[in-house]
Amino acid sequence: MESIRIRGGKRLEGTIKISGAKNAALPILCATLLSDGESLLRNVPALRDIETTSALLRFLGREVNSAPPVVTVKGFGTDRPIAPYELVKQMRASVMVLGPLLARNGRAQVSLPGGCQIGSRPVDQHLKGLEKLGATISLERGYIVAKSSRLRGAEIVFDMPTVTGTENLMMAAALAKGKTRLVNAAKEPEVEELGRVLNKMGAIVTGAGTDVMEIEGRDELAPFDHAIIADRIEAGTYMVAAAATGGNVLLENAPLEDMASTIEVLKRMGVEITREGTAARIQRNGPLKPIRIETMPHPGFPTDMQAQIMVLSCLAEGESTIHETIFENRFMHVPELARMGADIETDGSSAVIRGPRQLEGAQVMATDLRASASLVIAGLVARDETEVLRVYHLDRGYEHMEEKLSGAGADAVRVATTAY
Repeated sequence: MESIRIRGGKRLEGTIKISGAKNAALPILCATLLSDGESLLRNVPALRDIETTSALLRFLGREVNSAPPVVTVKGFGTDRPIAPYELVKQMRASVMVLGPLLARNGRAQVSLPGGCQIGSRPVDQHLKGLEKLGATISLERGYIVAKSSRLRGAEIVFDMPTVTGTENLMMAAALAKGKTRLVNAAKEPEVEELGRVLNKMGAIVTGAGTDVMEIEGRDELAPFDHAIIADRIEAGTYMVAAAATGGNVLLENAPLEDMASTIEVLKRMGVEITREGTAARIQRNGPLKPIRIETMPHPGFPTDMQAQIMVLSCLAEGESTIHETIFENRFMHVPELARMGADIETDGSSAVIRGPRQLEGAQVMATDLRASASLVIAGLVARDETEVLRVYHLDRGYEHMEEKLSGAGADAVRVATTAY
């Protein structure tokens, strides 16, 4: 195993380049299953989740050349419509092969998904939607088994917005006969990005990025060439890191247009964010102000930024409150932050953070992807040395984080460890 060791107290200064968005790249990789021929993806981040998805596509019968930032996927019309537990258990997003496999092959057998343990995150909305499109669904020995001679367009009303559910049904509808209407759809920028790709492939998608979307399916779709958008969560994470250290950091390729809620919260806390062409400069010179936030589906404050903002709240002068509405088990970083000296009290889905606190270096354990990032940020401002264990969680969503931070002045290194 590996860990990241950080000696805190260094002010971040310099330039950090934002990578392509993991949460956009994963569904787009799955969309390659909708056509034969060779698709080209550019600006793909070098992440563990990209490797996992590439391995899954190879198992399904695709030829994948993964050398981020470029990935090519070639299909030959001979896909194996079975996604096994051994691969799907590693990452919840793997369930997004269900829609494309079913639409293209008339059947699919996909293991129930795994991934970060931050809540139940059921797939019932995926299955209800596929049934509306004409599929028959059964659960057999831990696998979703779906069958249909030909999917047909329908109106699907989601009980709640779901990003992967919306994306799965978008891809299935792209090969369905007729028009599909998705109501109460997820509005995240990554959903809008998938709509652009499906349009390149020949489907007609309108309304992606709004809560009502229409997809006009085609009998067959074409391969595509597409550059992945920048990662708004990675950008937000480095904004918090710069603010926490009182730094002055230029973020290259920062997707500010997709980050309104994160930027608004940071500015309320006293962080200066200014656009410089396609980059953003992050500065914090004065004290941090406390904040009250509630995580919400896009365009609200993203749950994927909650843990990072919690660390920043530990440094603010006063009492902050965070209410988590998306996942029921997303405060697992709190005990680890408490070990570093944070004053955080949780009650169900709410947390009260009292600051300012001088954090102290400690050995801490990452429990999920975004918790990992929060502990690294805490290490940047803590006294003495912090060691973040189980950083394989971090590698699922952040490309070379310790290298990017070190390039901006942090004292952070990756080391081999035998600790668990």
